[in-house]
Amino acid sequence: MSRHAATARSRHRPRPLPGASIPSPGRRGPLRRVRSVAGQVFVLQLLLILVLVAAAVAILALEARSQSITDARRRSLAVAETFAQSPGVSEAMTRHDPTALLQSPTEAARKGSGVDSVVVFNTHGIRLTHPDTGLIGKRIIGPAWVVRRELAGETITRIFRASQGPSVVSAVPITRPDGSLAGGVSVGVKVESVNGVVEGRLPAMLGAATGALALSAGGTALVSGRLRRQTRGLGPAEMTRMYEHHDAVLHSVREGVLVLAADGRLLLANQEARELLGLAPDAEGRHIGELGVEPRLTELLASGRPATDEVYPSGNRLLAVNVRPTDRAGGPAGSVATLRDTTELRLLSGRADAARERLELLYDAGVRIGSTLELTGTTEKLVEVAVPRFADVVTVELLDPVVRGEEPAPPYEVLHRTAAGGDTTGHPLFRPGERAVYPPSAPQHQALRTGRAVLRADPGEAVGYGDDGRRPLAPGIQSLITVPLRFRGVTLGLANFWRTRNSVPFEEEDLVIAGELTARTAVCVDNARRYAREHAMVSTLRRSLLPCTLPDQEAVEVASRYLPAPGGASGGWFDVIPLPGNRVALAVGQVAGQGLHAAATMGRLRTAVQNFSALDLPPDEVLSLLDELVTRLDLEHDAGAGADTDGDGVRIAGATCAYGIHDAVSGRFTVARAGHPGPVLVGPDGAVDTPAVPVSRPLGRGGEPFESVEFSPPAGSRLVLYTNGLLEDDDRAPGNGLERLCRTLADRPDLGPDETCQGLFTTVLPARPSEDVALLVARTRVLAPEDVAEWDVPFDVAAVATIRAECTRRIRAWGLEEDADTTELIISELITNALRYGAPPVHLRLMRGRSLVCEVSDGSSTSPHLRRARATDEGGRGLFLVSQLARHWGTRYAADGKVIWAEQAISASQPENGSGTGSREHPVFSGSG
Repeated sequence: MSRHAATARSRHRPRPLPGASIPSPGRRGPLRRVRSVAGQVFVLQLLLILVLVAAAVAILALEARSQSITDARRRSLAVAETFAQSPGVSEAMTRHDPTALLQSPTEAARKGSGVDSVVVFNTHGIRLTHPDTGLIGKRIIGPAWVVRRELAGETITRIFRASQGPSVVSAVPITRPDGSLAGGVSVGVKVESVNGVVEGRLPAMLGAATGALALSAGGTALVSGRLRRQTRGLGPAEMTRMYEHHDAVLHSVREGVLVLAADGRLLLANQEARELLGLAPDAEGRHIGELGVEPRLTELLASGRPATDEVYPSGNRLLAVNVRPTDRAGGPAGSVATLRDTTELRLLSGRADAARERLELLYDAGVRIGSTLELTGTTEKLVEVAVPRFADVVTVELLDPVVRGEEPAPPYEVLHRTAAGGDTTGHPLFRPGERAVYPPSAPQHQALRTGRAVLRADPGEAVGYGDDGRRPLAPGIQSLITVPLRFRGVTLGLANFWRTRNSVPFEEEDLVIAGELTARTAVCVDNARRYAREHAMVSTLRRSLLPCTLPDQEAVEVASRYLPAPGGASGGWFDVIPLPGNRVALAVGQVAGQGLHAAATMGRLRTAVQNFSALDLPPDEVLSLLDELVTRLDLEHDAGAGADTDGDGVRIAGATCAYGIHDAVSGRFTVARAGHPGPVLVGPDGAVDTPAVPVSRPLGRGGEPFESVEFSPPAGSRLVLYTNGLLEDDDRAPGNGLERLCRTLADRPDLGPDETCQGLFTTVLPARPSEDVALLVARTRVLAPEDVAEWDVPFDVAAVATIRAECTRRIRAWGLEEDADTTELIISELITNALRYGAPPVHLRLMRGRSLVCEVSDGSSTSPHLRRARATDEGGRGLFLVSQLARHWGTRYAADGKVIWAEQAISASQPENGSGTGSREHPVFSGSG
């Protein structure tokens, strides 16, 4: 035999796997044992498959039977319900011979539906129909409790032995038109019919099972044969031992091992290689270039070039790499690479990780600590950042003036804990919200006194906490860094960083990190303190400028709500202004912007509206005057900004206002608006209307006159005035807010003003209002006709006595005898003044409510003036007497003259008129606001 032929045969001979040997021709005994074991495995597999197939067939049979029973239940119940509800069935049961009428329909129903029996029975349980006519007239049979439920008129579906044997029976009551029970109908399907369906399916199931068994047996035989060829005749024990040897060697070495194919695919990687290279769990089978390995190292591994201790970077590591080909001894083409990390590199990497973690900690602190302008939230952010990355427990205390929004001054004494976090289970220190008291020997006291950070090992060794110093620190604490929160040379509080026995104690270099964290926190705490102070100032100003209570008046019953804007005080406002003659003015407005300027501007506009209302002008004229005022103030602002006197303010132009007057005598409501939403009117019956009020441009824009609209809402109607903040929301489509408002008002027509405000704030108010919300709800009142008296006064002084006498009779008829003389004198003076100095026509009107109001109108626009008469004057004392006798008096102008009015209190002994009951005072900031 030539050397080349021997070499060729050796190349075609199967090569053994490492750690195993191939059976030779002289080793027939082991080979026979391997084949015997393989045969036993094949038999066991066949038995297992047979058991599984038999179980599957049994389950399918049981499931088919269950489905058939369920189908029988549904079919019997459906037939029974259909027959029981068929026209004429209940009527036929009341006839003389119901069997003759019902036997034929029941048999037709039984045959058409495929059930085995349809039996109709009366309330005594006597069969009226039955497939077996011999059983007609006999009682129905079945378990006693089932029969009782059938005769009681219940619908049941059960399996029991009926007249035809075991059956699925459904019973349904038959009721008369008046709802009384006429009897029942039971429909049965025999169980043997159900079993017949299942037995019809068994041949198909058994055939499918036999086919599955044959396919499984063939597949098992093919797999077993292929497995024997691939393992080269090795048995399970030999394969297991070989795998255990290779796995132990592969994962016990402290070097990374990679096995790669010739095309660069990763075939095998041990755990050390995965950790060194950061490989994904599914790395095997993928190309080395897809695994995120460093480019230079990827190039070496993919090339298969031999390498010895070549150093390559991989992330934060430097790896010593060795590469050897696998085909030197005739193995498959590919390569094996080993990776080794060095001790020096690990130390260097650890220091780099620590530095990187500290940089990340400081970066996170800069981003997260300043994300809120709330004091407690700012300190809690410091705790979240520092635990557990820097300390095990972190506590923050702020000085008492800082908590109040003030700037503290030495001596720094009272501390309040605002945040604490970490492992505080065994920590007996103060809880958030408590006063933190430290004895003079505590490191916290030293940090406050010196303004410098203090590092203390075993801080609780001889230091107590609390008022009496008897609360020792938890034994688990081993080191502490306490750092004062200082900004611009002012101490704001303390930050305490604690480490337990399970952590590395603080070192001197940790003071730098603690100082950086507290420095950033101190800046944010000071910003939050300033914001809290300004917010408190603006809120106080806003509360002082809005009405604290609603005035006492009788024209409407009124309630209000106010909710500040999320970002602080804004320019929303409202007002209720009593007017003479049983009238009241309702106003709601909005000033753009937030902060002090918006609150101050809101106060100026509200004051202006009150002053203009004192002139008793119509709503359109009040808005005209307010528009002129806003324009004039904006001109002053522009001039001041040009002169650099006050250029920080904001123009008022763009403010909105709705102003209306309700007259409780005539029942009319007059309203005008400037760029503001119109009122919503809710009638006593719940009908909701949005009156068409012409909208003019916002205040200060000019160019168009204001228009007012007058309508007469019925007594008991609700007038709803509001700002845009009640409806507008970033997530709400335009118009949806008004629809929801109207729907809410219509749903509860019986609510009072206060309940209406609460309901609107609950259902209509957006979850995140974009601006502040002002809401005013007024329920209208109208004086009864018998409480109003009017006279046309002839333009003759001689008529004064006659009118005075008639007024006196009316006052006495009202039961106001004690006030008659005073009222008579006031009426005499006012009429005489109108006749002497006024012009016709002269008209007198008396109104009785909680007070008595007298009004005298004439055609002159000349206003009388109150003066002090000299001793020698013969006249000039009339208005002085009126001012002394009346509680209030005044003059208002009308389109055709003027009205002089006087209001006097009704004596306490007089019965109070029910129609004049006024509204109670409601706090401005109530409810959700």
